[in-house]
Amino acid sequence: MIHDNKEVILLNISGKDKPGLTASLMEILAEYNVNILDMGQSVIHQDLGLGILFEVPKESKSSSILKDLLFKAYELGTHIKFTPIPVNKYEEWVQNQGKERYIITLLAPKLTASNLSQVAKVIVEQKMNIDTISRLSGRKSLMKKDNITKAVVEFSVRGTPVDIASMKQALLTIASKSDFDIAFQEDNVFRRSRRLVCFDMDSTLIQTEVINELAKKAGVGEEVKKITTRAMHGEIDFKESFKERISLLKGLDEKVLKEIAENLPITEGAERLLRTLKQYGYRTAILSGGFTYFGNYLKARLGIDYVFANELEIKNGKLTGRHLHEIVDGKRKAELLELLAFKEDIHLEQVIAVGDGANDLPMLEKAGMGIAFHAKPTVKASAQHAISVNGLDTILYLLGFRDREINV
Repeated sequence: MIHDNKEVILLNISGKDKPGLTASLMEILAEYNVNILDMGQSVIHQDLGLGILFEVPKESKSSSILKDLLFKAYELGTHIKFTPIPVNKYEEWVQNQGKERYIITLLAPKLTASNLSQVAKVIVEQKMNIDTISRLSGRKSLMKKDNITKAVVEFSVRGTPVDIASMKQALLTIASKSDFDIAFQEDNVFRRSRRLVCFDMDSTLIQTEVINELAKKAGVGEEVKKITTRAMHGEIDFKESFKERISLLKGLDEKVLKEIAENLPITEGAERLLRTLKQYGYRTAILSGGFTYFGNYLKARLGIDYVFANELEIKNGKLTGRHLHEIVDGKRKAELLELLAFKEDIHLEQVIAVGDGANDLPMLEKAGMGIAFHAKPTVKASAQHAISVNGLDTILYLLGFRDREINV
């Protein structure tokens, strides 16, 4: 039963941040034995913003508390403001705390007021509220070059979108017109407990299609490239295109594989991403329609835990134009992702899948977070999330990492 004689006060403090300020104010509140109902603090460029919502105990007088707080604020040289909160309004706020929550992450070379304005407008149109805005990237110097190459801001928003599909589309449209990446995801327990990251290899972990590189060496580059492009766009069956392409590699010397492997162009941000994931105990896997030879090379170089790909048949030091074992196509990738989740004893919602081609869609859909990375248009349109501007290490920000926590 709520009684009208309960007194709730919102205390707002602003001014220059200084050591001991919060402790001094809390000491006064402690003397009057008040109950803290909520609080939040932020510091931007040494300017403090502190809010404390508290309930005045029956045995205390609010006038005495406020007088002591005013005097202490004067001593500290800070501005203080008091707002009485009706108990029924406080109760409404309490009832709203069970509403859905979402995370919107913006990643750009630099963030402008226009970027933030457009995103905030979409949030308002969807009848949602912004609870907090946090900077995940480090502060960028205006005077000299530094290693901060992107600005990342995270919105925590509350409420149920009017139309979640149209909201996602509106955010993606803003991002595509302004040349930055944006992600929209539900803020739930799985978002904070991802444990396994599965990568496609070609055009994801590396910036090439290995089969095209092999074809160039075999003198059938243009022919294979055309088949590869059609397969990645989903225009022809992957298994049939795979058999057709590797048949054209018959007779290629095994030494060529080593030469190509040693010169694979690693995708921007991949090494930073893998180092950090390993540091924090994530498991990683390559699930590729490419070849085990190159997957195992990357496994050793990047510290990846699992590799599943296609195995080329080699006899007498030459490629035979055939493969061994089952072909890893889109369906098989999704099955392997599920098997790895079972092996690691984790929920599918705790798995991230990253890929660029049509044959990656089944695993992107199966994973709790599916990310289309610099993907073909059809893949980008179907995936939960898309990274189109930034490097692979962008994934760390989608997990909530801050620059200071990332293994540079």
